[in-house]
Amino acid sequence: MIGRDGGDGRGTFDERTANPPAAERSHRPAGLCVGPGHMVVHGNPAFLADFGRGALGLPAREVMVGLPAEAFALLDAVLTGSRPLARWIRRDDEDWRLTAMPRLDPETQEVYGVAFHLRASSDVPVVRDA
Repeated sequence: MIGRDGGDGRGTFDERTANPPAAERSHRPAGLCVGPGHMVVHGNPAFLADFGRGALGLPAREVMVGLPAEAFALLDAVLTGSRPLARWIRRDDEDWRLTAMPRLDPETQEVYGVAFHLRASSDVPVVRDA
């Protein structure tokens, strides 16, 4: 795990781990949205590259253009059903896996939002030797 200082939490810095070569980086947009309107409050660099910095603070349905209605139905189901779900969707003429998980208030255990990420079917997981 990379610490806040860019190190591994033990006071050392492994540049190879902190900044993998471009060929090893994947393009997996991920974000966090809150409320029944799925207002986007966080996006990783891949999300911001795909949907723009202007996506933050706006409803997901308005900014995540190119996603089918089934994607937002999944976010709705996770928000109301309080359990993680995933499904394949079509995006840019390619199959993508959309995975979503409810975000819970630690005191009330009420669902306040949904964390999600997208992975293209052509994007195989990167496994590194320990």
